[in-house]
Amino acid sequence: MGFDSVILLGHEKYYPKFGYEMTKKYGIKLPFEVPDENCMLIELTENALKDITGIVEYPKEFYE
Repeated sequence: MGFDSVILLGHEKYYPKFGYEMTKKYGIKLPFEVPDENCMLIELTENALKDITGIVEYPKEFYE
């Protein structure tokens, strides 16, 4: 599908087993209050997040 990374909100003990890391390590935040240990990402392409920082943007439907 052409995606270079996955960002998710998940269980802090489950997803790291598969290589997920905290988004905080990359300077990426979610647009709402949530514990850092539950905000995770994984690169599907090497160095996909090398120069990426900021706040994750969700579609408006997420908030409805």
